[in-house]
Amino acid sequence: MTTKPLTGPELKELADGLHRLSRNLWWSWDQEAQEIFQELSPRGWQNLYHNPVAVLREVSDYELQVRLQEAGFADRVRKVLAAFNAYLSEPNTWAAQHAPQLAKNPVAYFSAEFAFHECLPIAAGGLGALAGDHAKSASDLGLGFVGISLFYREGYFQQAINHDNWQTEHYNLLNPKNLPLDPVLNADGDPLVCSVRIFGTTVHFHAWRVNIGRVPVYLLDTNRPENEMLYRDLTTRVYGGDHTTRIMQEILLGVGGVRLLRALGVQPSTFHMNEGHAAFLTLELIREKMAAGKSFEEAGALTKQECLFTTHTPVEAGHDRFSQDLVQMAGGKFATNLKLTPAQLLALGSEHPENPNAPFCMTALALRFSRAANGVSELHGAVSREMWQQFYGAKTPADVPIGHITNGIHLVGWIKGPARRFWRRKFVEQGGKEADFVYDANTVDFWKKVTDPAFTSDEEIWALRYKLRRELIEFARRRLLLQGRSFNQGDFITFDGMLNPDALTIGFARRFATYKRAPLIFDQFENVVKLVRDSSRPVQFIFAGKAHPRDDAGKSFIQKVIHLSKYSELKGHLVFLENYDIHVARQMVAGCDIWLNNPRRPLEASGTSGMKTTPHGCMNLSIMDGWWREGFDGENGFAIGPDSHPADVAEQDRVDSYNLYQALTEQVIPAFYNRDANGVPRQWIGKIRHAMTTLAPLYSTWRMVQEYTNKYYLTR
Repeated sequence: MTTKPLTGPELKELADGLHRLSRNLWWSWDQEAQEIFQELSPRGWQNLYHNPVAVLREVSDYELQVRLQEAGFADRVRKVLAAFNAYLSEPNTWAAQHAPQLAKNPVAYFSAEFAFHECLPIAAGGLGALAGDHAKSASDLGLGFVGISLFYREGYFQQAINHDNWQTEHYNLLNPKNLPLDPVLNADGDPLVCSVRIFGTTVHFHAWRVNIGRVPVYLLDTNRPENEMLYRDLTTRVYGGDHTTRIMQEILLGVGGVRLLRALGVQPSTFHMNEGHAAFLTLELIREKMAAGKSFEEAGALTKQECLFTTHTPVEAGHDRFSQDLVQMAGGKFATNLKLTPAQLLALGSEHPENPNAPFCMTALALRFSRAANGVSELHGAVSREMWQQFYGAKTPADVPIGHITNGIHLVGWIKGPARRFWRRKFVEQGGKEADFVYDANTVDFWKKVTDPAFTSDEEIWALRYKLRRELIEFARRRLLLQGRSFNQGDFITFDGMLNPDALTIGFARRFATYKRAPLIFDQFENVVKLVRDSSRPVQFIFAGKAHPRDDAGKSFIQKVIHLSKYSELKGHLVFLENYDIHVARQMVAGCDIWLNNPRRPLEASGTSGMKTTPHGCMNLSIMDGWWREGFDGENGFAIGPDSHPADVAEQDRVDSYNLYQALTEQVIPAFYNRDANGVPRQWIGKIRHAMTTLAPLYSTWRMVQEYTNKYYLTR
């Protein structure tokens, strides 16, 4: 360990290294890196959304130099920076061995949202979480990859609950100087500016680069002085405004994204559209080829070979559709540039070309010009083939060329600190190298070891579960106190008594879309009251989530849950945590014992929140929909009902409510409270071990990105 004072050059090297590290989101999945920044300013770390860039703006250069004179701290900084630099420079990655051609011609991944971390709130839900995790695993695998999205300077809304228990929204302005963003500059050191035509107006944009380990994600930003205010505000909010705003954002994303890549000199081998929001990129690719002398038919065929499309929704309303007039007005010269009549242009986005009045569907446009398309789970692939059978003119759904790749999560990034330290310590104790943990934690072999009591005992797993549950409950108590808005000294005692660290803790946290049926368990209200009042086998519920600002039905679900938590016999056993984000999600997937998922089947395309619970020892209780239908093997969690559903919606809700209560009372609660003489639930821990072994390494973006690469990125 260093003991003598550092010299000026040494101090500068470490300080510069920390600043560089702060601007690369690699730190978001490295525990030691986060702890360095947290130690510099514990309160700043807590209050500034765990944002190293903002923390370093709070800490003066002089203070940083003084702190680095502490030998132990300086050595830890050196270790973290060495790991960071080794990660960036590692030549022997999976992609270097299996997809080296993508280094020169990367995959360009277009998504209207990316969820990377709570300090950069530019995503609304699961689509963004999947995109962010896709990018992180592309980095881990060393894949040639570049992301394209928009920089929403007010991000997604902050949620508050008013005196009527109704969700209200407010927005915070994001300052790029305080975020892990770098401006994209031209050769002269000025912002690189590109443009698109929208409603006949030239709209200029610049871009920000987000460094996700080894890969860049570029965020387009129209907040420029030469733009009219209408267009400056175009990138204000995630999915903000009406259909007019939406189509303008999508032209910017698709057309503008291609133009930015060309300006950067990036020549992608594949344009991967994550949902239909970016489908206008296909028209820009065709325009480029026609400008080089190709006919529309030739250009369309070549473009089709370049494009891949992933659909994420089996819900009809989830597919963007625009009126014909709006497309023609917003698209401006689309038809002229492609040498098409207006009717021919509109037919490209029509689900029913025989209907001259059909709306323009972005999914139809994407499917028409993609060499391959996929759903995000086995069942979703089947549902998508049925949904688009008529579009393809197929005799049977089996003839529809839509496959599936089941979603995953960036496993190491979602493992909460205490669990990550626990598993890494076990890995090292078994002879593994600390630096290899990120890679080994994604392998089947690592998680197979969990079945061996010599690797980790039941008592150790149960102690980890108590630690994680305690952290969640104390986190919830702090949040509930702050949600009170105003409080006196006695409230601290009141809130510190809420929730029971010994109780079976059931979590539900996600978008409050109505098909996810958040309050379904409370259809059995009287029975649930009996459960929570059982002093020998207590049960409690923690809920969180946001409804879309224009979704009053979803907001009414939130209102119902909150009302029950405050004014019913469930008070003290049911809580709702406001302002759901990645940070809240991280606490809940780690601390809950059961992750509740009860969508109206088959409307959950995949779902990924339940995947994040597994390495923490939380188990799933879910409808047989999305990923759980594939993951459940009868012993690694709990199923709500069979692998089928009634056709009638009302009957489905009734049956599912009954099956949920039955599974909870006949399977979950007895297994959780079946303790041996030492108070250890051996059967429950056995299920935890089996869940980790069968789910953790398989439902990851490490596996998913390899599957995309082998099945789609490397094939034409």
